[in-house]
Amino acid sequence: MPTGTAIRPAARVRGFTYAIRNIVVEAKKVEATGRKVRYLNIGDPIPFGFRTPPHLIEAVDRAMRDGHNGYTASVGIDSARQAVAAEWTARGMPVTADRVVLTSGTSEGIEIALGALADAGDQVLVPTPTYPLYTAVLAKIGARAVYYRTDPSQNWLPDLDDVKRLMSNATRALVVIDPNNPTGAVYPENTRRALLEIADKAGVPILADEVYSDLVYDSPGPHSLMASLAPDAPVISFSSLSKGFVAPGWRAGWLAVGRSDRLDDVLAAIKKLADGRVCSPGPQQYGIEAALTGPRDHQREFVRELRMRADLTTSRLGDIPGIQCVAPQAAFYAMPQVTLPPGETDESFVLGLLRAKGILCVYGSGFGLPANQGFFRIVFLASPDELAAIYDDLAEFTREFLSKH
Repeated sequence: MPTGTAIRPAARVRGFTYAIRNIVVEAKKVEATGRKVRYLNIGDPIPFGFRTPPHLIEAVDRAMRDGHNGYTASVGIDSARQAVAAEWTARGMPVTADRVVLTSGTSEGIEIALGALADAGDQVLVPTPTYPLYTAVLAKIGARAVYYRTDPSQNWLPDLDDVKRLMSNATRALVVIDPNNPTGAVYPENTRRALLEIADKAGVPILADEVYSDLVYDSPGPHSLMASLAPDAPVISFSSLSKGFVAPGWRAGWLAVGRSDRLDDVLAAIKKLADGRVCSPGPQQYGIEAALTGPRDHQREFVRELRMRADLTTSRLGDIPGIQCVAPQAAFYAMPQVTLPPGETDESFVLGLLRAKGILCVYGSGFGLPANQGFFRIVFLASPDELAAIYDDLAEFTREFLSKH
């Protein structure tokens, strides 16, 4: 048997955190005691009874039965890339299929784009709160996440002055998550235009995370793409079948690189990195064309169900003494805030809630917020009856938590 000291992992892994998944370790400990845990930490519609549209399943099943089970081109199959290009062009971001790369979900697209843009020591502006994959990937590649503020008193809109202040010669990209995870915010046109102008003046691209654009409550159809306001701006747009088409496990996503020739070298770098991971899952790529060219009746019903849950969540949380919540406008997330007693943190509140009531949320500091501000994220995909019971337990725990101080 070999002997000696333990093998040391890379130091950069210490900076790689992903609270949405990491906190499940604590939930498993609670389950080991015999308590049932209600998981409100991951935005996966499937465990809550929502179903992938049948015509997508049929397309993927047909692809597998027809023998499309081998590797594809690293950028993806042409028919799916053509479908993305047609969809994005129709929605105001003119793009050709050769500027579309199919990815293993939006997450891989984000990782490839950041790897193509940022060297060790470079900076990328990300919102706070943020989707934690951005900061995890930046830690992995040795780049630095610089947080810009979004304001809960202004419906979680970006603080534009803060974005301007933080831009520097080291900035390599500006991340904009709209519609937003984790807050459910949707940015108005004037905010989007201002972000485009700031990025253009600084000479940096915008990474537009638009995976929730099909799930805006007040939109009659898909929400407008950010690049539709400035088609020649250097924008890289990301989306997938995971949310609006209820197929998160398929890992079927894409990125679209705007038509600006300023992005040509970045596009070449993205394709080079895409070559290195061979391809995204082949059969699932055939679901992309089916999704973007087929019926979307399921989205109207899905959005109706989400809005009902959002209204319930905002109302019930707002009735709990010590908690306030900005009403989400899209997706299935809310970011409430509890007024913490001295010495407590968002993590102590969330872990206390888990251990006392078996309710798993994610603490706001996992999304880049200060731990002493008391924010936490709720995924409200459970049925209205289940949510009502969960919010009853949350109210009871909050009352007990605050009364101890």
